[in-house]
Amino acid sequence: MAQSIKYINEETTPLYQNSDKKKVVSHLLWGDRVQLKNSSENTDELIKVRARGWEGFVTKTHVGDTPLLELYFIDVGQGDGILVKTPDEKHIMIDGGYKRASQQSGKNAADFIDWKFKKDYGMNSIELDAMIASHNDADHYGGLWDLINPDQQYELDIDTANVNVGKFYHAGVGWFSKGSSRNLGPVVNKKLTLLMDDLEDITQLTETGRDGYKLQGEWASFMKCLINKQVPSQRISNKTGNLEPFETDDFKINVLAPIELEHNGKPAYESLGGSSQNTNGHSITLRLDYKSVRILLTGDLNLESQKRILSFYENNESEFACDIVKSCHHGSDDCSFEFLTHVSAGATIISSGDAEGHCHPRPSIVAASGITGYKTIRNDKIITPLVYSTEISRSYKLGKMEQLKVKSSGEIINSKTKMDVTYKETNAGDLNPATKTKSFWDKKIVGGIIYGLVNVRTDGKKILCATMSEKNNEWDIKTFNSRF
Repeated sequence: MAQSIKYINEETTPLYQNSDKKKVVSHLLWGDRVQLKNSSENTDELIKVRARGWEGFVTKTHVGDTPLLELYFIDVGQGDGILVKTPDEKHIMIDGGYKRASQQSGKNAADFIDWKFKKDYGMNSIELDAMIASHNDADHYGGLWDLINPDQQYELDIDTANVNVGKFYHAGVGWFSKGSSRNLGPVVNKKLTLLMDDLEDITQLTETGRDGYKLQGEWASFMKCLINKQVPSQRISNKTGNLEPFETDDFKINVLAPIELEHNGKPAYESLGGSSQNTNGHSITLRLDYKSVRILLTGDLNLESQKRILSFYENNESEFACDIVKSCHHGSDDCSFEFLTHVSAGATIISSGDAEGHCHPRPSIVAASGITGYKTIRNDKIITPLVYSTEISRSYKLGKMEQLKVKSSGEIINSKTKMDVTYKETNAGDLNPATKTKSFWDKKIVGGIIYGLVNVRTDGKKILCATMSEKNNEWDIKTFNSRF
């Protein structure tokens, strides 16, 4: 890393437009990467930097040399999207939400990754050391697909040709067709027996198939983009153990699930029921350990899979105890209370969607996340457990229609003129938007959106959780220490 790269060492600090400190253009967060700039305006107190797409001045003593483990739980609406930046500057993208065309906001994790590398880092390429699809449901892989799909180039500042992915990890379960039906492949003796593997295997399953089964639909289109970019691929399970490319003395990623069985000498998974039970239940489950901090990422695990995972890890359930957990399946109540008691997280992050029909997060799971969480009380105040929801953290600036100005003619139309507006409305996951017409003047203007991204930063002991506040774009920060 170049010597000009430093990191913020305070929980938050203002980035001033000029050295006179009259205007704040951004509020930087603990661990934020800053690039030092040579400037004659530097003072004894302030130094010029580039950060978050801005150039400005920060307090010199608030800049240090120590990078952190950073996790960004991205507000993708319905679905999951997580960016992990390791202390040694590796970037791992886990899920991405629905593809943009199926998003109510038209945004997903691809847009955040594009901003991170282009605006924040000032780069002309996206460098992902790994891309992980926790499972093969569209609200998880869609944003990954958008990142590498040339047809989505118009949405990115960085050309998709300059999106470089070191390796693609997946759970092995794919969407197949045999005849006209969509399925997960053959089920023999209550086991899923057709699992995707490396890129060569994915290529065969995409192009020619196996035993009449061929990868199907948008999942197949996503796989074709990986094939076209020749991204090395690997199925991972509990038998993988640690992901070796990311292991250091202080950091490791341990693969806890899916639980791998065997059928005729080949890998297989236990069938948990219908397709949705299997795709969700065989989600990749990861535990990230950095020094004494433990972070659990659970995909869309469900009640049946959690019960079987606990049975597999009998007498070793402490593997799931953690400081931070990404809540299973967006806060669905298809969840094991016993599993949550073993997790006992200090903070739970729920990735839940707007205007979707699943009613996530469920009240019982919000409550269960609280009562099973690790309790820390200080001065009669709750330090942990904390429960975050990306949906709740999102905020809108709404305004009332007053007048409409036609730029070409300069004509001004006010609310006395009857007007209708026709618009397209896409509910999360819908293939096609619905067309609606309503009175123009009854509508509200969305003056801006603060997405409900949840930041998690840690130095291996102290943990910081932060969301953006609508007022002055400042941070709402909570901190606590690891219990491990």
